[in-house]
Formats: sequence, C-alpha cells, structure tokens
Amino acid sequence: MNKNPKVDEYLVKKAHPMTTEIERVREIILNTHPGIEETIKWSSPTFMYKGNMASYFMNAKKHVSLMFHKGALINDESGLLQGDGKEGRTAKFSTLDEIENRKSDLEQVVKEWMRLMDEDG
Repeated sequence: MNKNPKVDEYLVKKAHPMTTEIERVREIILNTHPGIEETIKWSSPTFMYKGNMASYFMNAKKHVSLMFHKGALINDESGLLQGDGKEGRTAKFSTLDEIENRKSDLEQVVKEWMRLMDEDG
C-alpha cells in the first residue's frame, strides 16, 4: 500500500470527526492497485493514477465525501457516484458499515478509472 507520510501527518493535524472512516476508504483505494499514489493537493488528500483520480472534501463533517474529478467518465453501474455535473462525481459514506457494504463498488469505480487511464496511455 502506497501510504504517503504527508497524508498521515495531514489527517492527524486535521483531527476530522470521521478520521476512522476516511482511513478505511483510504485503505480500500490504496489496496486496489499498487500503482495508486496519494498526495496533498488543493489542501486535501488526493489519490492519483496517471493523473488526479479523487480528493476528499474535508469540510464535510457528517460523512466521508470523495470527489472523483472526472467521475462522469467512469462507468459506474453500482450507483456509488452521485451528481450530474459536467465532470465531477461524488461518493459519500456515512458509516463504517456503509463503507464495508460498498467496498466492492468503490474498488470497481477505482478499477474503471484505471482502465480509462490505461487506454489513454
């Protein structure tokens, strides 16, 4: 798993009320593929694979909000991604149980993003 110490440090300093849930989503995404990296971008933990994949919206306090920057391109048959913007889509999780119940949906969305990036070469 490609955990970035800068993200560890950021999450400790942020002391978000849903840090446990944020960490679980982080683990799921990073464990999906060894090529996925993370950094701090736009003052938020951001996942990358051949470009920016998704960033946490850290101002949300009652749920984990993960914005897939070009989520409109992702074929998400599970309905995990929400929104109707031109490009972005959001995945939201309120509890650890919900995260676990949607784990395979999240993994599938991440794999679909990777497939799109690999096709673009």
